[in-house]
Amino acid sequence: MIPAALLRKVRKIEIRTNRLVNDLFGGEYESVFKGQGIEFADVREYVPGDDIRTIDWNVTARSQHAFVKKFVETRELTVIFAVDMSGSQYFGSSTKLKSEIAAEITAILAFSAVKNNDKTGLLIATEDVEKFIPVKKGRNHALRVIREILGYQPQKRKTHLAAAMEYLYRVLTRTSVIFFISDFMDEGYEKALKILSQKHDVIAIHLRDPLEQNFPSVGLVELMDQESGKTILVDTSSSEFLERFRKAAEARQSALEKLFKRLQIDSIDIPSNVSYVEPLFKFFKGRERK
Repeated sequence: MIPAALLRKVRKIEIRTNRLVNDLFGGEYESVFKGQGIEFADVREYVPGDDIRTIDWNVTARSQHAFVKKFVETRELTVIFAVDMSGSQYFGSSTKLKSEIAAEITAILAFSAVKNNDKTGLLIATEDVEKFIPVKKGRNHALRVIREILGYQPQKRKTHLAAAMEYLYRVLTRTSVIFFISDFMDEGYEKALKILSQKHDVIAIHLRDPLEQNFPSVGLVELMDQESGKTILVDTSSSEFLERFRKAAEARQSALEKLFKRLQIDSIDIPSNVSYVEPLFKFFKGRERK
């Protein structure tokens, strides 16, 4: 049985994100993620100006009149949410954990997909692929995806993004739109990401907490790595420590941006201390102009 508290949280997210979908993102989603092919619909008589390459010669031969084929764009898409649920996702120095922000962003995108009759699926990853929910249409399925993210209890704490990327490459037989939601605090996944992006439309949603970029000066602090469980005592009043910390964070951010640019992967940078609405809207508008 699903806990009542979890159902209330899912319902709250549904109400809030549905409003955003109806007011802002529904139309933007449809215009950006168009159908990925065309299919035959019907035939009609040829009129001057029609492309002769579309003539249906079989029908033309039978009727003694020229007929052309009519095609329509296939609207239906397969949308996968690949969500990093490793230990670092359960951190948040503001009002929400990164895992909660991941659920809300997924809700906006999932309900946008439902509105456009697209299929949605979910992959939950830590150092292993812990859960995969195959694609399906409809609101109830989208709600299940959101519920899984909000209520999921990871079996492991570490991160291995390459394993998730390699798994998706194996199981997805149809070209898909993949929203990869993570803080990307991992190494060695570049090759797997490159291979995956050559087959699918991968959009990286980078979640980051401001405390991971700039640490405040508050004296001696014991820090714990959420994934390894190891602790370390640091002196945050040390200007040398703060400078090293800041430079390391800047280097990680710069390397990530260069990776996405090199692989021609669209990315959305989501700081946890500000609204995700503006970065998402900016992404849709920017992609629409391409």
